[in-house]
Amino acid sequence: MNLAVDTPGVLLGLLLALPPLFRLPLRLSATPWGPLLPADAWSRWIDAGLRLAGALAVAALTLGLAGLHRGEYAVERSGQGAHTVLLLDRSRSMDDSFAGRTPTGDEESKSQAAQRILSGFVAGRRQGLVGVAAFSTSALFVLPLTENREAVLAAVGAMRWPALAQTHVAKGLAMALTHFQGQELQGARSVLLVSDGAAAVDADSEALLRRWFREQGVKLYWIYLRTAGSHGLFEVPENPDEDNPQSRPERYLHLFFTGLGVPYQAFEAADANALQQILDAIGHEEQGPMLYLERVPRHDLQAYCYAIAAFAVAVLLGAKGVEVTG
Repeated sequence: MNLAVDTPGVLLGLLLALPPLFRLPLRLSATPWGPLLPADAWSRWIDAGLRLAGALAVAALTLGLAGLHRGEYAVERSGQGAHTVLLLDRSRSMDDSFAGRTPTGDEESKSQAAQRILSGFVAGRRQGLVGVAAFSTSALFVLPLTENREAVLAAVGAMRWPALAQTHVAKGLAMALTHFQGQELQGARSVLLVSDGAAAVDADSEALLRRWFREQGVKLYWIYLRTAGSHGLFEVPENPDEDNPQSRPERYLHLFFTGLGVPYQAFEAADANALQQILDAIGHEEQGPMLYLERVPRHDLQAYCYAIAAFAVAVLLGAKGVEVTG
């Protein structure tokens, strides 16, 4: 066990645990003479127990004051699935419904539908690490890769709050890929992009993303939440003058992803039911074997030390209370 203390100097107080082993706190009587008494095993056990209780009280209290804790460590896990970063679009248009208007009545916004269905997707993934990133005008680092499903669900639940401004997907993708940097992971890695729009990516960002995707071997899924009346990812405009990244940013982003040199799949969801079906299909596809190291965080042991010290002191006080004097 990886035990450590915050203030090692306090451990000098452990020397004070030695005196109780040699001298009891009970009052000595000048009248009886021990050797005259017959051998009594129970008395010897009680005597030893009281001495140990005194030493234990001092030692436990000292360790508590020193800040005893179990340090962070890593545990190797195995399972099936993929290590996934959820990359969520937090642009203002996500607050509209799939019909492209402000939700009314029981109608859900795209962000609300995505939050609800992604929560079920995360809850159903028993194994593998999941991280969360978001983007609007800037990228947002929300949660590192973790096995803590409650933390991931809380991060996804933050999509309920009002969105921000624009769609800067390049910054979001770069942020998502940083989740895998320096990680010793075995098994599939993927980024799951959920967005209702796109933006033109400049040449420098394209080169950076292409290199990072290839270096880290990350698979990309893009679920495009298509608003009614908007252009699709796979549509080629009839007018050639409209076939450019400014007029059709979604189509050109899809073309850029196709040329990344890593596995890539694009989906269009025109409503919440379609989004659910897409996530079910992705969940079934991500079933490859994987090995990974899970970091177990530090655990403070001071409360246990104080509890042990209190118990030992209670034993000593009990013995003192039944002491016969006279």
